Amino acid sequence: MMAKSRAIVHGAVSLVNAIANKKGATMGISLQVEAIVETEPGKGITIQSNNKTLSSRLINKTVEKILTKKELEQNKIKIILNSEIPTGYGLKSSSAISSAVALACAKIFKPGLSDQRILLAGVSASIESKVSITGAYDDACSCYFGGFNVTDNSKNQIVRSEKIPGNLLSIIFIPKNRKRGNVKNLKILSAVFYNAWKLAKNSNYWQAMIINGLATATILNSDPKIITNLLEKGAIAASISGNGPAIAAIVKKEDEQNVKKVFSSLDGKIIVSKINNKKAEVYDL
Repeated sequence: MMAKSRAIVHGAVSLVNAIANKKGATMGISLQVEAIVETEPGKGITIQSNNKTLSSRLINKTVEKILTKKELEQNKIKIILNSEIPTGYGLKSSSAISSAVALACAKIFKPGLSDQRILLAGVSASIESKVSITGAYDDACSCYFGGFNVTDNSKNQIVRSEKIPGNLLSIIFIPKNRKRGNVKNLKILSAVFYNAWKLAKNSNYWQAMIINGLATATILNSDPKIITNLLEKGAIAASISGNGPAIAAIVKKEDEQNVKKVFSSLDGKIIVSKINNKKAEVYDL
C-alpha cells in the first residue's frame, strides 16, 4: 500500500505535576511537532528527524500500537519528524511526538480510530519505552486537544477541560544547565500537589500553577525565588514545567518585556510561545 499523511500536534506546559499522585494538569502552547508518515510495500520503520536526542524506541513502539503485526510485515514505513519543541526540558515533546506519529499512522491504517485510542497508543508507548513514569496522559491531552486539561492519569481520564484565554503568552526559559533533581522526591510533597490539583479541577489554574512551581522548584534543584520574581514582574502564574528544568511563565502581552528581564539575567535561552486551544490536525498528502 502506498500512502502518505501529515499530522500536526502542539506542545504543552505543566500546571500540576502528576508524578506524586498520578493526577496532573497541563495547558497547550503553540510550539508544534509535524509528523509525515509514508508507506510503501516492504518492511521496516525508518525515522528522519531534526532532533538528535529523539527516542526511536518511543516512535517504533507507537507505530506498533496502531498497526497490526500483519500490517507491520507488509509495509515499509518512513517517518519524518520536524519539532519546534526542545526535548528533555519538560515541554512535553515526547507526548507531542508520539501523538503526532499515532495520528498520522491511524489516518492511513485505522481511519476510524477514536481520539482516546490514538492518545492511549502514545501513552502506553511512553511507559513501555521508559520515556515517562506515568505515561503522561495529562501532557498528551493538552498536546492533542489544546486548552486546559485536568486529568486522572491512573484512569486515563479527563476530569476537566476548557479553553485558555486567547490574550495570553507563555514565556519559557530553557536553562543551559540541564541538571534536574530526583523526581521521585516529588512524592514527599504529595499532599501539596494534590491540593494544587484540586484547585485546577475547580478552574483555579493559576493558583495551582504557582503552588506547583514553588513545590517542584524546591525539590528539583531550581530556585523558588525565580517563581516569586516572575510574579512580582507581572506574570499571572509561573512554574517548572514537567520535571524541568524549563520554567514557564504565563503573561499578558503588556507584561512580556518585564518578565523576560527576569530570565535574561540567567544563563539560558528564552522562547515566547502563544497559548494553544487548537486540536491536533491530520491530512492525507
